[in-house]
Amino acid sequence: MTSNKDLKRVVRARMKKTGEAYTAARAQVTRKSRAGTQAAAVAAPPPVAVSPPKQDYATLAGMSDAVIKEKTGCTWDKWVKSLDYHGAREMSHGDIATLVNEKYKVDGWWSQSVTVGYERIKGLRVRGQRRDGSYEVGKSRTFNVPVTTLFNAWADASLRRRWLDGAGVKVRTATPPKSMRLGWTDGTIVVVGFIDKGTAKSSVALAHTKIPDRETADGLKQYWSERLDALGDVVTQPVRASGGTR
Repeated sequence: MTSNKDLKRVVRARMKKTGEAYTAARAQVTRKSRAGTQAAAVAAPPPVAVSPPKQDYATLAGMSDAVIKEKTGCTWDKWVKSLDYHGAREMSHGDIATLVNEKYKVDGWWSQSVTVGYERIKGLRVRGQRRDGSYEVGKSRTFNVPVTTLFNAWADASLRRRWLDGAGVKVRTATPPKSMRLGWTDGTIVVVGFIDKGTAKSSVALAHTKIPDRETADGLKQYWSERLDALGDVVTQPVRASGGTR
């Protein structure tokens, strides 16, 4: 802004140049000053609102949008909006899974996947850790066999012993050929889901839950990689009829 002293100097210079009286010269100087200020204000570009970068929900959840949409009908963005609407952030893990299962008709395995993904997106748990502080390990594998063959390799006790060296492992619940829940000897739980990918292709995805610490969880990652390798050897070989219990 022009000071009073500077203004008088500019006015006197104009008076000398134009022969105007002080009042007229001053009016012209101040008018031009205001016009210049307004022009500068108009010329200045408006501030640009910068939107925060959108979160990569698929990376946070640990599962791609393509897979979750194929299996549940919704992308992660839609799941987050829907679950936020129902106040899921303040719910327990079990209540969220029940909501997904009952309201949106998503079966047990995938309702758990949606719940875990949502909790990771919202920062309610870190990868591999549950909200109660325990840990879990997830593994999946695709095999060139029908889904019934893959399911039976888990459900049939005699077949299971050929690749899974967990003595005392028991099937708690099973929905052929979609899902299964196993009780482990140390009190941990293994939840298994089976996916039919055609007449001669299927996949299995498991979550080993209630693991007490990260060290044990890290060991189980390697364990399950080896067991799924062994499972592949069993299901791709001809299997004779067995009288084992289920």
